[in-house]
Amino acid sequence: MFTFARFPWVFALCCTATVALADIYKGAIVVDAEDGKVLFADQSDYTGPPASVTKLMTFLIVHDAIKAGEISLSTRVTVSAEDSRMGGTQVWLAHNEVFTVEELLYALMIQSANDAAHALSHIAAPDRPSFVAKMNARAQQLGMTDTIWRTPHGLPPRSRKLSETDQTSPRDLAKLSVALLRETDVLRYSAVKNRPFGEGYRAKPVMMRTHNHLLGKVEGVDGLKTGFTRAAGFCLSATAMRDGRRIVAVLMGCPTSQERDIRMAELIEETFANADPAPFSRAPEKPAFTRAPITKSRELPTLDITPIDTSLDPEAPLPADSEPPTVVFELP
Repeated sequence: MFTFARFPWVFALCCTATVALADIYKGAIVVDAEDGKVLFADQSDYTGPPASVTKLMTFLIVHDAIKAGEISLSTRVTVSAEDSRMGGTQVWLAHNEVFTVEELLYALMIQSANDAAHALSHIAAPDRPSFVAKMNARAQQLGMTDTIWRTPHGLPPRSRKLSETDQTSPRDLAKLSVALLRETDVLRYSAVKNRPFGEGYRAKPVMMRTHNHLLGKVEGVDGLKTGFTRAAGFCLSATAMRDGRRIVAVLMGCPTSQERDIRMAELIEETFANADPAPFSRAPEKPAFTRAPITKSRELPTLDITPIDTSLDPEAPLPADSEPPTVVFELP
């Protein structure tokens, strides 16, 4: 249950009878992280830009390089001039500064630093195009059929053309998120709310602060990644664990960060409140953004998260975000 006393706008939003669910997001899905069962799906195949949620795949590719022995957490990364010019949310990397892969991973996941994402892309691959090719090969391996990556950070192109942005769907982001939870230690980074960047490297470290304001506010939430651009809207791939059960929930295309966070908190609460071996489905006609329960259904499929055996060349060429401030609301 929310605490409305300090933030009356939250109460107004939750109780308004004229705000349709379709206005709250463009696509949503909740899955069981253990077996891939789809617990909630509403326009889960909507395809659009995910903004900085793109960085989840960047994290996975870097992890793959570490697992393969190509780099390590202690590998030192020299910042290029291009890294330092990324813009958007960043940790203000300067040309020729040197940081470890581990420090850059914290910057990637906590601060959502675009400069850190770009720096990691040229340490885990020969160059950025090669890194992006690896992102797309990994997406195909995971069965992310609605996805094409074009950047390691999720920033929009200079052209601002939607057709040239990263593209994915809530369903595909759920597949990626489950893979991260199974294969990596992503929670070590995504569960951190605050951390200094550059200690031992800089005279004045940057204090990084997570953009995921559900951390510490919604029981069990320990990840994963937020994102925002004008084209993408406000996006979030979240995960939470209660009583030994972990879920992954994804929202894309929310109009504000507040609406995204509130709806995500509701989805998490509703899913655990209705915990049952059977999948759940959204009531067919929710007239408003209310706390209507998720109704049980046995018609939803299981999310296929089995890696696909592929002979794709990870170096093959591709086929022809910063986070605004978020009002923090109080939850028990």
